[in-house]
Amino acid sequence: MKQYKQFKANLITLSMLSLFSSFSSYAADAEDVINEDAIEEVVATGTRLKGSASAVIEERKNQAFVADIMGSEQISRTGDSDAASALRRVTGLSLVNDKFIYVRGLGERYSSVRLNGATVPSPDLTRNVIPLDIFPSSIIESLAVQKAYSPNMPAAFGGGDVNIRTKSIPSDMVFKFEIGAAYKDTNDEGYTYSGGDDDWLGTDDGTRAMPTLVKDALNTYVNGLSDISIRNIREIESQRLGSDIGQDAAIAINKQLTKALPRDFGLEEESLDPDFDVKAVYGDRFDDLFGLGGSFGFLTSVAYENEWSNSEQFSAVLSSVDASEFTCSQDDFTCYSASDKKVSTKHNVKLNTSVNLGYKLDGHDLTATYMKLRDSEDEASVSLYQEPSKSLSIADGQLQRSHLTSFEERELDILQLRGMHNLDWGFLSGIGIDWQYTDSEATTEIPGELEVTVRDEYENGQYKRTFYNGSLGGNPYLYRFVDLEDKVENWGVNVNKAFYFEGGNLELAGGGYFIEKTRDYRTDFFNYRFGQTQSLELAQSEEEALSIGSFFKDDSVVDNTEVELLFQEPTADDYLAAQMIDAYYGSFDLTFAEDWRLSGGVRYEDFRQVALAFSRSAFDPALLEDKLSAEAIEQATVMEDEYFSSLSMTYSQEGYQLRFGYGRTVVRPDLRELSPVQFQDPLTDYRTLGNPFLKSSHLDNFDARVEFYMDNGDNYSVGAFYKDIDKPIEALLTESDGRFTLQFDNADNAYVYGIEAEWLSELHSDLLGGAFFTSGNLTVSDSEVEILESQRGDLTNLKRRMTGHSEYVANLQLNYDSHNGMHQASLIYNVFGDRILAAGVNNFDDAYEQPMHSLDLVYSYYPTFNTTVTFKAKNMLGQDFEVEQNDVLIRESEKPMEFSLDFAYEF
Repeated sequence: MKQYKQFKANLITLSMLSLFSSFSSYAADAEDVINEDAIEEVVATGTRLKGSASAVIEERKNQAFVADIMGSEQISRTGDSDAASALRRVTGLSLVNDKFIYVRGLGERYSSVRLNGATVPSPDLTRNVIPLDIFPSSIIESLAVQKAYSPNMPAAFGGGDVNIRTKSIPSDMVFKFEIGAAYKDTNDEGYTYSGGDDDWLGTDDGTRAMPTLVKDALNTYVNGLSDISIRNIREIESQRLGSDIGQDAAIAINKQLTKALPRDFGLEEESLDPDFDVKAVYGDRFDDLFGLGGSFGFLTSVAYENEWSNSEQFSAVLSSVDASEFTCSQDDFTCYSASDKKVSTKHNVKLNTSVNLGYKLDGHDLTATYMKLRDSEDEASVSLYQEPSKSLSIADGQLQRSHLTSFEERELDILQLRGMHNLDWGFLSGIGIDWQYTDSEATTEIPGELEVTVRDEYENGQYKRTFYNGSLGGNPYLYRFVDLEDKVENWGVNVNKAFYFEGGNLELAGGGYFIEKTRDYRTDFFNYRFGQTQSLELAQSEEEALSIGSFFKDDSVVDNTEVELLFQEPTADDYLAAQMIDAYYGSFDLTFAEDWRLSGGVRYEDFRQVALAFSRSAFDPALLEDKLSAEAIEQATVMEDEYFSSLSMTYSQEGYQLRFGYGRTVVRPDLRELSPVQFQDPLTDYRTLGNPFLKSSHLDNFDARVEFYMDNGDNYSVGAFYKDIDKPIEALLTESDGRFTLQFDNADNAYVYGIEAEWLSELHSDLLGGAFFTSGNLTVSDSEVEILESQRGDLTNLKRRMTGHSEYVANLQLNYDSHNGMHQASLIYNVFGDRILAAGVNNFDDAYEQPMHSLDLVYSYYPTFNTTVTFKAKNMLGQDFEVEQNDVLIRESEKPMEFSLDFAYEF
């Protein structure tokens, strides 16, 4: 701990170490960290380079493949609370939807994520890529982003590979406690509703869950194309009993099912509590415990975050391609054919725990890690929809009102065993072996979501009432229950041996990597169907209208209403999927003529994947085995076995070095994209459909970089990259009856190229009692995807930028450290260029997410040796999320300015 405290006062050195290494604030033994952990994550060949804390920059120079590293100190300095927000500070990376990372302008499908070198599953309902906001910064030791492919990595490599390195056992006893609170300027008031007693823990106590009675009814009545309608209940019960039960008995059974569902989802508008978080870390290390020799250690952590966010949102559909010629406001239907105004309140709870055990003895290092990451989101929203062509506007006297209440619980359980062994046994001496085994499971559950869609009536522009009648049709009370289970088991081993000769050395390495993955996705929909003459008087005031989610709370209302509960499912909305990968690689790392280094190798992967879509209402669940026949499985199976190569050359001098690299890689469609299942994409808000005929995309990756290292510690680099993509997977948009659908398909080809620059430089070593220095990076790039004429459909442009690609990404930091070690401050700026959110159709241009300028301030005060007080101000420019099409705003979401204060004490 003493060394860590000394680093606080070591101004420019601290910044460089935290930026270019995986230094842990919990490990005073710097040599152990650099030799065994940080370099292992970055040097693609797996070489265990020797070094010390003073040689961290030299270690970065000695990497075989291009990579960027962000250590825990740098993450702390920027005030980022999770891996996603921290990674947007890395060169060429941008953040999408606060959880997905785009590397070098390529979408999240082109970015792979590993945890300590292992593949872990994703709890995200709509993507196979793991959302990075689920990893709290408190467990992260370093983030390593490798942008050039090496053969010891999975071949599914596009823009880059993100390796999240968690904290290991400490060198001495450590106990740290932290508490914080935050205020958002959008959170004065928001919507809440009666949930469960365990909501504060991020889990539902069964209040919203599907009742056992309803589950039993599904097993009883939903066979083939049947459902739980009154007619079907009467038919099945009559067959079972041998006589007609009558209409009244069937209605009674159906109403009993209606009453069994949760029905108390009325909203209230009230003041929101401030955000707060509590974190604790405890660990220790023991030498020669019980006389066994070696060192045993442990590190445990727990983190709890309780956060509210309230946002006003707007979305619209343009009326014509010439809409930009008008002065448009959100209520102007000269520009818009339809619009939706929404106020959404989200309550997020994160509860994360981890335990690390480690044992070190004579060149052998064993680590066992268990972590449970829980992230729940409880949403309550109100939206008002206008579409004049359907007589839905204030001028027409009616608006469509929608209330949504949804609770989503994401959880990730990980058990990981790792070992590192430097052999010193006779002829085996000098051989290094490292291995890992990881068993992980991600689950996502929506125990009960209710969307109420009714009508507001207006008279002379003033609200009059909220109502619904059976003749309106639609889905007035729509329930959704979702259950996702994603399991991944993987293991791998690497073996390396170095050979030395005059003027150079050669390291040979090889190993294997094996993955078994299964995903089970189930969703059930229920809807109320009212009689054609049934009319509901739901509210007489806008305040009373907030309670429409509780209109059927009392059983008597259900009994006295002509309402029927239906099981409403698309043809296929569930799917089962599995994936297996067996991989082997061999690599070399040759240094010769003192200044030259050549590294490369070949990887072989045997890839097998199957995805089968089905629906409970499409066939008898008892016939599931027949559905999964050998023929059906064969038709839905993808089998590929290929070789992938890479080569890197480095020329080094004392003050600079040149790098060149090439890699052949693949990007495969994920499990959901191969399943012909419909889902709502939260990024685009479009209905999205998978495609079982997707093919893998192959990439040729070229990289070049020059790096300069100054004697005073300043460093600069400039790089260039080019990627050629064959058969890239794109989401193509079609329109039918005013409804838009995204479907995945292989385009013809695409490319992306650009330049990157980064720097760290001291500005003044003695100003205002401290040192000022700056760091940052800039990426400028371009891309193009070409879609075949046969795939045009309703698309406007067959040639355009790749979806999600930004032509520039910039990160700038101005940092200050006082000489007495008591003050530290950083001003952090981030911006990305506009990027295509969705392709345009029917002659409309593509829809572009607008640049987001983010300015944050982080100030830390160290009043005592053990105490830290941190103030953070985020989004100081108050920028909102905006999307434009044909130069007209079509989507907007309010983003808060946030101010937080944290107090930490270290014993």
